[in-house]
Order: sequence, then C-alpha cells, then structure tokens
Amino acid sequence: MAKSAITIRFGKTLREYREAKGYSQEELAERADLHRNYVGSVERGERNLALENIIKLAKALSLPSRDLFRGLP
Repeated sequence: MAKSAITIRFGKTLREYREAKGYSQEELAERADLHRNYVGSVERGERNLALENIIKLAKALSLPSRDLFRGLP
C-alpha cells in the first residue's frame, strides 16, 4: 500500500505524542486495545485508520482526538 502525505503526517504526530508520554509502541497498543504491529504501521504511515481506532489511540494517550490531526489540512 502506498503511503500518503496524510497518513505519514498522522503517524508522525502519533509518534510524537506517544514519545512525549514515554510509552513504547507496545504499551500504547495495550492501552488502546490494538496490536503492537498495528501501532507501528500507523506511525510509519502505512495505514488509513478507522475512526474507531483513532478514538482508541487518543483515549490511550489521554488526548482529545482532534490533537492527532494537528498539521493536517
């Protein structure tokens, strides 16, 4: 699957918030009830996420979901 500028930017933002919280990919995945490999592929911009998973990730990071869209059009 080709990476788009949007999925790449979203992944970078997710990684920045995850690292700021001091979470590993595995810890974030566990908190969000997602697979570790899934979180890694999101951070690499390889996935077009479902809205449900965006909400799970935002909750796991204790953020409003809109924060994950920072820098996107």
